[in-house]
Amino acid sequence: MEERMIKELCHDEAILSQRCEVATVEDESVAQDLIDTIKSLDDAGCLAANQIGITKKVCVYLDDAGEPHVLYNPRLVFGLGASKMEESCLTHEEITKSTRYIKCKVAFDVIVDGKMRERKQDFVGFEAQMVQHMIDHCLGKLV
Repeated sequence: MEERMIKELCHDEAILSQRCEVATVEDESVAQDLIDTIKSLDDAGCLAANQIGITKKVCVYLDDAGEPHVLYNPRLVFGLGASKMEESCLTHEEITKSTRYIKCKVAFDVIVDGKMRERKQDFVGFEAQMVQHMIDHCLGKLV
């Protein structure tokens, strides 16, 4: 059994405000660190790699059943129903107001047979909000 690697959350704005680098198949261990870390936290729905101090475009979110989903290099394709929302963040103290789409299409990579493969998926509601929040983290936006 592989040892779990739970990382400390990063609150350093110098790291959190950097645009993250493109993730590669070599970043699969970063995804596992994110999964281990998010599962150790109470009330966490999503986590981006820069929130554990790694400036790579790797994110994980938990679905309604608590199962983790990894997105490498996520990018917003389009969104519908823009709305102002209040959000909290694991690495930012204040509640922030953000404009989020109620429904969005996101392109991202997954690792299949040791290679990056692009996927697209529609997200709605809270999952859409979480994915957009993580994309902002990848872009170095403090949210």
